[in-house]
Amino acid sequence: MAWFETISFLLGLIIGILSGALIMFFGFKKYLEKNPPINKKQIKEMFKQMGRSPSEKQLQQIMLAMKNKK
Repeated sequence: MAWFETISFLLGLIIGILSGALIMFFGFKKYLEKNPPINKKQIKEMFKQMGRSPSEKQLQQIMLAMKNKK
């Protein structure tokens, strides 16, 4: 019966690790969709630092390109 307990423990451990990894992966993906790593304000500041002033169309194009990069 010791082998049954060992196999049960290992099976439970593997299932726990896999389910935890899946939950973490999809949770992090959802978090990044809601809170992207860069926003329009940051892009605008980057343009200003380069001595340029971006139009709204340029900002939209950059944000769309970043969204489609996934």
